[in-house]
Amino acid sequence: MNPFGGGNPFQGMPIFGDLANMFQQQASMGFSAARQLALSIAAGGAAEPNVDPVDRIKIEQLARVAELQVANATGLDPAPGGQGITIVAVNRSAWAQRTLDDYRPLFEALAASLKEDPAVTAEPDPGDPMGFMAPLLKMIGPMMLELTAGSMVGHLSQRCLGQYDLPIPRPAGTNELLIVVPNLDEFGREWSLPEDDLRLWVCLHEVTHHAVLALPHVRARLDRLLHDYLDGFEPDPDRLEQELTGFENFDMSDPNAFQKMMSNPEVVLGAVQSDAQRALLPQLEALVCAVVGYVDHVMDKVGTNLIGGYAMITEAVRRRRVEAAAADRFVEQLFGLELTQTAYDRGSSFVEGIVEREGEEGLARLWQDERNLPTPAEVDAPGLWLARIDLPADEA
Repeated sequence: MNPFGGGNPFQGMPIFGDLANMFQQQASMGFSAARQLALSIAAGGAAEPNVDPVDRIKIEQLARVAELQVANATGLDPAPGGQGITIVAVNRSAWAQRTLDDYRPLFEALAASLKEDPAVTAEPDPGDPMGFMAPLLKMIGPMMLELTAGSMVGHLSQRCLGQYDLPIPRPAGTNELLIVVPNLDEFGREWSLPEDDLRLWVCLHEVTHHAVLALPHVRARLDRLLHDYLDGFEPDPDRLEQELTGFENFDMSDPNAFQKMMSNPEVVLGAVQSDAQRALLPQLEALVCAVVGYVDHVMDKVGTNLIGGYAMITEAVRRRRVEAAAADRFVEQLFGLELTQTAYDRGSSFVEGIVEREGEEGLARLWQDERNLPTPAEVDAPGLWLARIDLPADEA
């Protein structure tokens, strides 16, 4: 029974009525709220200065070095289309705005998967004392997704050094890569890293990722896996209500109790991982492991002789990437990208196993066509991968 009486669950509660109206008006993936929130978080609520033109020029010069080195080391074209790589030095706000636009198709795929079927939507249990919350929580869903998108991208903008901290393809046809100078400078000061060495390191990292992820068959496979994963969530509109009604059982001596609850995508979005997603994850993980393992290999091959402080920078970056904050882990969980140390080690072992058996020439075959992309079993046994790709296409 509605404890406030009447047929309207929000009767006598003006704030809930106002919220309901707002969510009904804004419950779309128009991204205006997402953009506003992302930019607010990125800039820390204050005006953010543009990047110094001197820094822009320096990074553009380093980009030329990185592009040439990666092309020579991999045999891949870092800038498909022949126009060359452009690395743009940006502030956090510019990174957030661009990234929100680039990730929008992924968030729209998630939004589509979370739409409830009206034909199977159950009516609230009149015997549930918290049943009056159900209509509001259902209306919150679409707006919550938009705000989640903005929050995720905003927090990532405060940490990411470039645009491939997460190995997610950007829109096809662009060879413009973003580097976040304020984050680079902050990270460099924290670890006492040489400025130019660190910037060249990140340029190499971004260009190597782009050389792989811009390959049409790699982009297509990874895009398909990400979209299929996000499309596979099962809506559970009661999840947030269940968590909120049980909040009194939380350990309130833990100041992060509420934050921990809200760092779970299943709670925030009412999105439950499905059997289809669990079946898909090994394929997604295998491809991501191959990509990050290959990038680390190329970085070691090129950077060791090119960058004086390479070993020190690499140690700092690799420690940083596996010590991710809750906001970063939220993104990884939502997109099915668990970038743990185990994942990086798995990718490195796969690549090293190929090089030990067949050298750099064998490794170059990894990206020749879609047939050569590894299966989950092959990532753990590179000999199996080499045996399969040596078979005729009709036998593989």
